[in-house]
Amino acid sequence: MIDKQQTEQDIIETLKTVHDPEIPVNIYELGLVYTIDIRDDGYVQITMTLTAPGCPVAGDIIREVDEKVRTVANVTDVNVMLTFEPAWNRDMMSEEAKLELGFL
Repeated sequence: MIDKQQTEQDIIETLKTVHDPEIPVNIYELGLVYTIDIRDDGYVQITMTLTAPGCPVAGDIIREVDEKVRTVANVTDVNVMLTFEPAWNRDMMSEEAKLELGFL
């Protein structure tokens, strides 16, 4: 049995290394990651969104999330689901992201 809490923290730290090339803040602090579900066997499902449905680098971001999360200890498989419900908005950003982008 894996330590889901530790694995989730490791995944979050990994997600903080993924950036939207147009915004100088990582996808986790931007609030683009909605859920991280970890099964006992190490299968991880991440539900996330983008800042806009027509994001030209959507495929690159999703691929980077998939590839990087697969390197986390105890992760056996990854499925990244993209959703636009609910639609992303600035209120989903962390205080750190809002400060970095000058919204505070």
